[in-house]
Amino acid sequence: MTDIATSATRVAAVPGGRRRRLNGGGPRAGTIAAFLTPFFLPFFLFHLVPVAYAFWQSLLVVRREGGQYGTSYTTFGGFEQYLLVVQNTEFWGSIGRIGLFGVVQVPVMLFVALIMALLLDSPLLKLKSFFRITAFMPYAVPGVIAAIMWSFLYSPQLSPVVDLLNGIGVEADFLGPNAVLWSAANVSTWLWTGYNMLIMFSSLQAIPQELYEAARIDGASNWAIAWRIKVPIIAPSVILTTVFSIIGTLQLYGEPAVLRQISSNISSTYTPNMLAYAVASGNNYQQAAAISVVIAVITFVLSFGFMRLTSKRAGL
Repeated sequence: MTDIATSATRVAAVPGGRRRRLNGGGPRAGTIAAFLTPFFLPFFLFHLVPVAYAFWQSLLVVRREGGQYGTSYTTFGGFEQYLLVVQNTEFWGSIGRIGLFGVVQVPVMLFVALIMALLLDSPLLKLKSFFRITAFMPYAVPGVIAAIMWSFLYSPQLSPVVDLLNGIGVEADFLGPNAVLWSAANVSTWLWTGYNMLIMFSSLQAIPQELYEAARIDGASNWAIAWRIKVPIIAPSVILTTVFSIIGTLQLYGEPAVLRQISSNISSTYTPNMLAYAVASGNNYQQAAAISVVIAVITFVLSFGFMRLTSKRAGL
């Protein structure tokens, strides 16, 4: 009792002593700002400012005085550019094409990435470091270079694969009207599977080994441990990679743009991003900005909606 009273007296003897210790021990606003500035400053300059500028450009229209060859001037047009986007059949055609691409390619890619991650995390697999580096290596290749490499394998004049298939009586036309979309999907799958696998594998490495030991004591097989313990636990990582894949699908540009050089079945408006680039190349920057904003809104709605839906079902 005496010791408690003595301690209380000492604290009281120093005016604001406890308050000073609490304030001095906590983080200060200046320190927080110093750590956050290296992120928020580039984010503001190179992300938010371009987005705001693109939105402002999408609200402008170019008009002419004195007929078709008169003097042009830029003025505020409200949502006139967006009305033109909604009425553009090429835009909705590219959205439908890329939607089909994503519905097929994203689940296949993520399923393969999940299987690879589970195999790398399995105690039965040897040479894990070698297989992990090998699986991740395609991601180190720039997308354009990867598309050029695959274009040689798709080209009827250069590809040994096409020659081999034709030699055994199988007609291979990887750049035909019905196959070129899936040829681009194959390039994207080859390029991004290892990246998604690494995210899932990192989550698997964070699972406590005690869970596996308890499951084996209860008689669970490696198959049961993989699908009933590992997969549910890394569900947030699977959701995250799916959101990344949805965003990347709607931004698809490099693969079809490269394949367009050797295939007449890919037009300049094949994907939404290619359409925006083609419109901008025609000096219609306001229309291209409107297309870009619409793509961004669709991307946000799909990715955020998927994340909310799956998070509720997964109980996250």
